[in-house]
Amino acid sequence: MRKALVVGVNYYEHVSSLYGCVDDAHAVKSVLERNSDGTINFSVKLLSGTGPTDVVSRSDLKEQIQKLFADDSETALFYFAGHGHIEATGGYLIPSDSKAGDDGVPLSDVLIFANGSRARNKIIVLDSCHSGIAGASPSAPSNAELKEGLTILTASTAEQYATEENGAGVFTTLFIDALNGAACNLVGDVTPGSIYAHIDQSLGPWDQRPVFKTNVKSFVSLRKVQPPISLADLQRITEFFPSAGFEFRLDPSFEPERANQDHAIASPNPVNTARFAVLQKYNRVNLVVPVNAPHMWHAAMESKSCKLTVLGEHYRRLVERGRI
Repeated sequence: MRKALVVGVNYYEHVSSLYGCVDDAHAVKSVLERNSDGTINFSVKLLSGTGPTDVVSRSDLKEQIQKLFADDSETALFYFAGHGHIEATGGYLIPSDSKAGDDGVPLSDVLIFANGSRARNKIIVLDSCHSGIAGASPSAPSNAELKEGLTILTASTAEQYATEENGAGVFTTLFIDALNGAACNLVGDVTPGSIYAHIDQSLGPWDQRPVFKTNVKSFVSLRKVQPPISLADLQRITEFFPSAGFEFRLDPSFEPERANQDHAIASPNPVNTARFAVLQKYNRVNLVVPVNAPHMWHAAMESKSCKLTVLGEHYRRLVERGRI
């Protein structure tokens, strides 16, 4: 069982309202509910604060967070977009009825609920100002107190504001891009680690800096997307490269397309051209590179070879060990 609580708050009764948080929450809900092939992924509960008749109260927010982490789900994910607050006593998530900031939901309470959860994987994603303080120890703010299975991903550090651009949170836009496939691996899994890597690489040193804290033995896949190469083709990697450092020899019979037919050069061999098509797929996803040639075509026409990249060797080992 995989469930998610997704919260977006635009409307605030006593502090300045926001504009893109509810849309961000709806977008996150949409991408989490199903994998790219349409299969069910997360069961999502949405809380949105859009106006005076549709608010997210402190009591309801805290209660729903507590319920999210109360059972033994396979994965429990909490996403919040809205105001955040920080002071000497710690950080807070600000609901619609907050008056002073420190009357919001303490991030320390969220951490207590998540750390005490029987869920196998606990994921907290915060697109709010100062959210980087989440998980910090009150007595030692530079240390995180995360029990096994918990991951926290935040839009900014404890000292920074979370910004919007074109009516959407910068962080959430990248988060959704990552879930849609920008951060998938070669078997189509999108993990918290790959999401952070995508966001981190997308933001410059002068931008808000995302924060990633985790205590896990292995990353959970948050969404399955169409991989850039089929599993069947990927699993053939040990057929082409049976051992580490192996170089696969090519010749002109592997290349099906010729600008000019030179009868002194071997004609295309259907078996070889089919194998070359797979090798070219490996090349496009950085698993294979030609040796002493600028492109795979040149390697074939000049009877040179190709070899695995570091990434290719990683996937060769995974296939060899039956991991994929």
